Amino acid sequence: MTAHSSATLARPLPLSSSRAGLWWGLLGVAGFSFTVPFTRVAVADGAISPLFVGSGRAVIAALLAAAALALTRQRLPRGGQWGRLAVVAAGVVVGFPMLTSYALTTASAGHGAVVIALLPAATAVTAVLRGRERPPVRFWVMAAVGALTAVGFASLQGGGLGGVHWSDLLLFGAVAAAAVGYAEGGLLARELGAWQTISWALVLSAPLMAVLLAVSVAQQPPTAGPVEWAAFAYLGVVSMYLGFFAWYRGLAIGPMAQVSQIQLVQPVMTLCWAALLLGERLTWPTVLGGLAVVACAGTAVRTRLGRAAPRTAPE
Repeated sequence: MTAHSSATLARPLPLSSSRAGLWWGLLGVAGFSFTVPFTRVAVADGAISPLFVGSGRAVIAALLAAAALALTRQRLPRGGQWGRLAVVAAGVVVGFPMLTSYALTTASAGHGAVVIALLPAATAVTAVLRGRERPPVRFWVMAAVGALTAVGFASLQGGGLGGVHWSDLLLFGAVAAAAVGYAEGGLLARELGAWQTISWALVLSAPLMAVLLAVSVAQQPPTAGPVEWAAFAYLGVVSMYLGFFAWYRGLAIGPMAQVSQIQLVQPVMTLCWAALLLGERLTWPTVLGGLAVVACAGTAVRTRLGRAAPRTAPE
């Protein structure tokens, strides 16, 4: 790599590029905001097992990914990129879908939003550790306030965290898995491309997920109706695939720690969809709490990085 290219990689992102990252991130979050309610719809009455939902959505997405990679004749990842793709797959293809599917068999959509509201802070911490980003103190203060506001807001609607149940532990594990997968995927997207990163991660994990899908069918054949199948289809096509096109694009443009804070609006969106789809009550405290979460997210993402994070050079 030349000295000029090294300097280019370390140069701060233009403001227009930073805004583009935020808009791509918001589009991805909008797609993800339906994930918790639709997972709850799919597994609530036991017509579809959580193992089927968690593995089946990945198999659907892997088929789409394989077709897209083949049609566009994408070059195979190289060397250590396969190991990094395995990290992405473990976090967002296996870990998060499987853990949330099991947790939401007993936890409500609102309660799930309580714990998942911690994901932006977890992603930001992971991004700093992995991506060498150095946000200023003000960014961390607003990120912490935003996370606490999101948790408090969602707690009012989801019944609070009262006690730590097995479903809470599963959700905490899902948050940790997704944070690692998001951060690594955001960095890898700078080398492979946004949609290519999630596509290769899906293809890499396809054999395992296909085996798990077969096991789930053998143990408990699905007996779902049209509504459950529609929710499952959304999880496979959007939550597991198309949403990552926008999300990893936003993280790749960065700054990653700031773009990750867009997720603070996801609990607001999720609870709105839960009210519309699942009949959960939407009150004035919900509206005011939602505005507070959006305000915190907006302040956090507008905070400029004190020191620009260097872009990762291609391997």
